[in-house]
Order: sequence, then structure tokens, then C-alpha cells
Amino acid sequence: MLRDVGREHRADYVADDGFTQRVMAQLPEPATLPAWRRPAVVLLWVLGIGALMFSLPGLFEQVFRGAVAMLAGQRLGLADVAMALILFGAATWGTLVYAVRSD
Repeated sequence: MLRDVGREHRADYVADDGFTQRVMAQLPEPATLPAWRRPAVVLLWVLGIGALMFSLPGLFEQVFRGAVAMLAGQRLGLADVAMALILFGAATWGTLVYAVRSD
């Protein structure tokens, strides 16, 4: 509703006797970033991703072993399995509805 009203009036011209042009001309130039900043940021990202990739196999094994130990150590009843399936289905349908919606 608000977007439709905005589209309606987007092309309208407001006579301001050149005020907007004068203000825009007086604005300072945007600050430029130093030339060394981009390579430094790229290097930091590469180092971070490399450290993450190096630590992931051990982390994955730890998490997997912990999850298996936690699940294998508990008895699951029919109600537990049903609730897990309901939650999984709700999450799946919620994601599907969110992805298909149109704004």
C-alpha cells in the first residue's frame, strides 16, 4: 500500500528554486579509502578462512561424536520421534512459505 503511493508520486517535481542543486553543490567530496586497505582486508579474510578450514575437520569430528553420544545414550519414544518430525515439517513448510511469498 505504501509502496504503491510512493510509486504514484515518485516522478512528481517539487519546485524549490534551485535549493537542492545549491545544497548538493556545497557538499564535500566523499572520503576515499587508502590504497592499502583493500589488500589488507582481503589478506585478513584469506587468513581467517584458512584458519577456519584448518580447524573444521577437528571441530566437525568433536560435534559429531558429541551428538552421537547424546542421541545414543537416550531412549527415544514414539512421542519424541513424532515431535521431531512435526518440528522438521513445520520448519520445512515455514521456509517454503517464506521463499515463495511475494512482496
